[in-house]
Amino acid sequence: MHAFPPLPTVADAPPSLFDGHLWIQEWVCGGPLRVQLRESGLLRFGDADRVFDHDDVPPGYRHAVRHVREHFDRDALRAALDDVESAVFYGTATRQQPLDYDWATLPGFLGFDVYHAGDDRFLPPDAVEALYDRLGLTPLPAVAKEVRGADFDPDDYSVPESSWRDGSAAGVLVRNKTGDRAVHYADSLERPEPVAFDADPADLAERFVTDARVERAREATAGDPTADVDEVVDRVLDLLAREEYARLYGDDAPIDVAAFESAAADRARRLLDAA
Repeated sequence: MHAFPPLPTVADAPPSLFDGHLWIQEWVCGGPLRVQLRESGLLRFGDADRVFDHDDVPPGYRHAVRHVREHFDRDALRAALDDVESAVFYGTATRQQPLDYDWATLPGFLGFDVYHAGDDRFLPPDAVEALYDRLGLTPLPAVAKEVRGADFDPDDYSVPESSWRDGSAAGVLVRNKTGDRAVHYADSLERPEPVAFDADPADLAERFVTDARVERAREATAGDPTADVDEVVDRVLDLLAREEYARLYGDDAPIDVAAFESAAADRARRLLDAA
């Protein structure tokens, strides 16, 4: 799978970024995720450093991987390309890193780049947007299109309001049509309240496995006759790893993830039994 494209800050971007015209898109917090459709029809996933085993997706990516698997229109890509494996899709697995969003409306994956091996190039932003729409996936929302590069001054640019949270966006992705890209981050991002390093997993489960989260997981399986309690519980764990990522799952999180997820699964089952 083709490597993840570099994402420097605007300050470290090559001067060629500002040649021609720019697309400016809302940057949303999350982890880097790349996707490739195999000839077999299976989707292959990876982050910026490695390709995931099919059944060994890291917790912070589980919700995004499930979202892509459920929404990716394989037939649309087969109709567009003779060799579906020639395309690699790049985007963000949206999660609390560190911002909170309206999780019920924010897609699990937002795409911002596509590499085509046949042409050995990244597609221009207008083609990227059209292709993600065609495949049933959501592209990063455009804040502005066709902005003259000479007119973009990062020192005088105000990051816009977010489409999925109250307040400023995390930043903007700045792209030209030849493949240069960079992120201009907001000046400061608020971090969630941390949990205590010695927090009891059962106490954390009581706090974070809420009736509302269990109900959202149950609603996501509505209409699926094959879904059972284990499926709903898995979805609860996916929601936790997405919506509480910085607090419970990130590199600085102090908890025993395996112990917490075991306690969280037990609590989710109890809530389901009581419903």
